[in-house]
Amino acid sequence: MKSIFMTAGLAVASLSCAVAQQTTLRGTVLDAQSQQPLPGVTVVVPGSSLGTTTDAAGHFTLPAAVDVREVTISFIGYSAQEARVPANGQALTVRLEAAPVSLQGVVVSASREQEKRTEAPVAISQLSPQLIADTKATAPYQLLNKVAGVYMVNLGNEQHMMAIRQPISTNAVYLYLEDGLPIRPIGIFNHNALYEINQAGVRSIEVVKGPASSLYGSNAIGGAINFLTQRPTPLPTAGISVQGDGFGYRRVDASASGPAGRLGLYVGGYAARQRNSWQDYTDFDKQSWTARADYRVSAKTRLVGMGTYNYLNTQTPGTLDSTRFYSRRYQSNNRFTNRVVSAVRASLRLEHDWSPAQQTAFTAFARYNSTGQLPSYFISDMRVKGVYQSSNGQVNNQSFRSYGALAQHRLDLGFLNSRLIVGGYFDYSPSTYYARYLTIDKDVANNFYTGYTDTGRYLDNYQIDLFNTAAYAQYEVQATEALRIVGGLRYDRVQYNFSNNLSGAQTTKKAVQNNTYNIVAPKLGLTYALGPAQGLYANFSTGFQPPETGSLYSSRQTIELKQANFNNYEVGGWVALFERKVYIDLSAYVLEGRNEMVSLLQPDNTTQSENVGATRHRGIEYTLTYAPVSEVNFRVSGTNVQHTYLEYSEVVQGKNRDYAGNRMVSAPTWIANAEVFYKPRFVPGARLGLEYQRIGQYFTNAANTKTYAGYNLLNLRLGYRLPQPAVRGLEVWANVANLSNELYASLVTSNQYGTTYQAAAPRTVTLGLGYTFAGKARE
Repeated sequence: MKSIFMTAGLAVASLSCAVAQQTTLRGTVLDAQSQQPLPGVTVVVPGSSLGTTTDAAGHFTLPAAVDVREVTISFIGYSAQEARVPANGQALTVRLEAAPVSLQGVVVSASREQEKRTEAPVAISQLSPQLIADTKATAPYQLLNKVAGVYMVNLGNEQHMMAIRQPISTNAVYLYLEDGLPIRPIGIFNHNALYEINQAGVRSIEVVKGPASSLYGSNAIGGAINFLTQRPTPLPTAGISVQGDGFGYRRVDASASGPAGRLGLYVGGYAARQRNSWQDYTDFDKQSWTARADYRVSAKTRLVGMGTYNYLNTQTPGTLDSTRFYSRRYQSNNRFTNRVVSAVRASLRLEHDWSPAQQTAFTAFARYNSTGQLPSYFISDMRVKGVYQSSNGQVNNQSFRSYGALAQHRLDLGFLNSRLIVGGYFDYSPSTYYARYLTIDKDVANNFYTGYTDTGRYLDNYQIDLFNTAAYAQYEVQATEALRIVGGLRYDRVQYNFSNNLSGAQTTKKAVQNNTYNIVAPKLGLTYALGPAQGLYANFSTGFQPPETGSLYSSRQTIELKQANFNNYEVGGWVALFERKVYIDLSAYVLEGRNEMVSLLQPDNTTQSENVGATRHRGIEYTLTYAPVSEVNFRVSGTNVQHTYLEYSEVVQGKNRDYAGNRMVSAPTWIANAEVFYKPRFVPGARLGLEYQRIGQYFTNAANTKTYAGYNLLNLRLGYRLPQPAVRGLEVWANVANLSNELYASLVTSNQYGTTYQAAAPRTVTLGLGYTFAGKARE
């Protein structure tokens, strides 16, 4: 009898198992680090033709099949994973780890649509969620400087300058994007604009190097940097972290995300402050928060709403002279310069899939920004024949509101596996600007500005209505199995309607002035696959830059400005070797500019913008990634460049100086960044990283008679994350910047009155502690 019951029990168990194995399998695929859903992931049953891909929310469904015990999950840029099918019809949750070496996976910034990196005929780099999490950056430059050809200059308190295929400058030759939308309108560029990005709300970063004007419009000349925000997670997650250093920096990050039926929610950000730092007069406060809601209207329609708030209040110490710099006396020469910024952005995006081959997206957006400052760089000394007379400065504020829309349609065609992308863009941004004249008190003997008086006299006081209307198209065709050709064209109409609130002797500008720019930006590119893991690309692209409103209408500006235009010629390639343990990416370019704008010191010690007749920028960019074993990942990125004046002259001490053929100012000839990460197998969750940064020599004046030798820098990163499958748990880290305590300057400039140094921090140790919770999948 006992054997009969046992036999019956086994039969029932076998039947139950068979039924369970025939039950439809449902699951979710996430990025192991960010807990973000991964769309387009391939899920297959080994040894069969049964398979599917994940949807936009990372979900997949496999129909019933007998004897399915495991599935294989794979995605470009991630390590493939075998997952056992749960019993009793439970949902499967798979967290994919980023591959140590890959062809950089899927990118969106090359065409505003998801595509393989190897199908994009441009130099584009991606900073992954894993790299962002391992770096634990307190400012964007600590991430962006890992990209070949990028040097983001740290000016302290999240202020910065940039150099991508251009010298270090404040010029409007870069476009900063958030989910494909410019964070500022055309004509109101700010070289510091990345302090308006919520670093804690960034999922990944993509950098397009070279002109991207055919898709993104003005200022995308040196490059376009697209910050992709965190998406709501399909499982409940929450996290909090605190960190600080030995020089008074403190920061708290917090986030929460999860689903509510068809709605997915994310909110996250950080609050930071600086007190009593290594450099005098550098206190600051920063608040940055992002909220996002994704609503699945139906299987084919999605609605995404997002809002970002940023506030920055910072002191600005200015630069140091050579005596203070080399003696490490980091005292500011004033106690009153500052900057206060409030920035709000909101957008609502509607996406609809007409079919697998057609998608339309429409985004409405709004911005508000107010930037008020008493800038140290506008403090100037008046001299007569070299003898000091007096000092002056200004207090100013620029504010704008924006209302706009972006519409785009993508159509995949059967003909030669081609794709057509068409879009339109509209931006209306009314803005105001005022600047009042200050008299500055100076202790001449100690070279210290002791105070100021607001005279109440306006230097500038005006309003501008900015209009930017654009249409663009891009067509991609698979000409042969190996050859893919991409052509694009964009038309922009940019209009500034200027209205002056000053009149008569109060101003040098007209009462009313309208400036209109009509620009056509074409591009042509191709990729050629030499095999499954190697290929070549080439492209021709153009870029354009209308004059900035701050230069065009400033009372200080007496030189007429023209629009700048650029042509870019580029070739490159990539290859993965030794069973994909080695990855090499290489690009070479020539970027030629006409009427490029530079900031020029005037005889009265003020600065104005001026067009350079012609410039040439030539360089080679390279990245080598090597992972000999899964625990070790080595990367070296670099660029060797020459930035040259072809037609350029300045008036110096009353004489015209021809600088044609000279190297451009603040243009390092070699920029390199190398890093090795070690994640020991015997201590899961631990990491050790060592980073090397090299900035080569550059000229600090147009005459090429003064140079700065550059610097070498070492950074150390240590961390440990408690490894648990569902509860990510505790994480601790320690970062040591400038490990060897190098004396260096992030920027050095010279003029007829001397050389100034933007001092960089001595050895800085940052300690952090965080906790992240990730919920379990529902059965």
